[in-house]
Amino acid sequence: MSGKRKRKLKLLSDTITDNRRSVDEMKSEHLELQSWADLPAELLELILSRLILADNIRASSVCKRWHSVASDVRVVSQSPWLMYFPKFGDCYEFYDPVQRKTYTLELPELNGSRVCYTKDGWLLLYRPRTHRVFFFNPFTRELIKLPRFEMTYQIVAFSCAPTSPDCVLFTVKHVSPTVVAISTCYPGATEWTTINHPNRLPFVSSIWNKLVFCNGLFYCLSLTGWLGVFDPVECIWSVLAVPPPKCPENFFAKNWWKGKFMTEHGGDILVIYTCCSENPIIFKLDQTLMKWEEMRTLDGVTLFASFLSSHSRTDLIGVMRNNVYFSKVRFYGKRCISFSLDDYRYYPRKQCHDWGEQDPFENIWIEPPKDFSACM
Repeated sequence: MSGKRKRKLKLLSDTITDNRRSVDEMKSEHLELQSWADLPAELLELILSRLILADNIRASSVCKRWHSVASDVRVVSQSPWLMYFPKFGDCYEFYDPVQRKTYTLELPELNGSRVCYTKDGWLLLYRPRTHRVFFFNPFTRELIKLPRFEMTYQIVAFSCAPTSPDCVLFTVKHVSPTVVAISTCYPGATEWTTINHPNRLPFVSSIWNKLVFCNGLFYCLSLTGWLGVFDPVECIWSVLAVPPPKCPENFFAKNWWKGKFMTEHGGDILVIYTCCSENPIIFKLDQTLMKWEEMRTLDGVTLFASFLSSHSRTDLIGVMRNNVYFSKVRFYGKRCISFSLDDYRYYPRKQCHDWGEQDPFENIWIEPPKDFSACM
């Protein structure tokens, strides 16, 4: 082979080697330039779907692509809906405060009844004429009858869904200044059990009490702010030696007892005091020091207050966090009255916040189904 041909082959070989090296270097440089933002879509969705809400929101700020994927897989808790009870007819309205939409269902099963309490998507109802007490799920139309029981000047609550074996109903009635009658029942029972218990003043039971089930106990907030506790397992009633929450004098104006609400969150008892001329005050029971502490923030929790039962939620959409939503809707169903602890003001402005003027049996917050379209 001539020297000229050898030189050409060597140059060709060197060129191929250089090209291969350039390709390898380009691949290496490309890999070095890749970042977390370049993750395959399937892998990115898998990772972000495993994050809790707070971390999901943080991840969504990385870039536009991550924001889009994080929003698609974000799990947000469902807000309760406000259910309205008509004075006439069988059409019941349900207001969704997130979408600001109202839905309607015909529920002839509720004719002649009044609502007592709600939890886990179930209503507890009472027919005064027949003394019939029953559970009803307005979305599945399932009805569970209970033994008849006369409820006059008292309210009633239950611990969990009636489909659970742990469901217990509880009500307390004033007998005398030193005695209360506590009645309990459960789905499948043939009668209510009523036992008189010694009562310690100044706790006085009335229809204006607030009831909530928390940590296996029923808590009962009296008209004057004292807290009674009933253990349904041990069948023990006691009144806590905790003075009522301290509020300004103007909180005790006309119909002030209707402006109190109580709920629980994470094992804590929360009480909301309202006044038409003042911003609401929220208290949490310090169960170690046994005293009420005023709360300046809800730490992202959202409260839903109604006269008969109130609820708490976490992981709602951002604008709803650290707010109290009340059972009043304004602007033709476009805005639910709420109070923001971040801005320390009501939304919308210049609205009447005198809950004493509202019918306490007009509406109640209830947990809706995940797919409401199947109920229509």
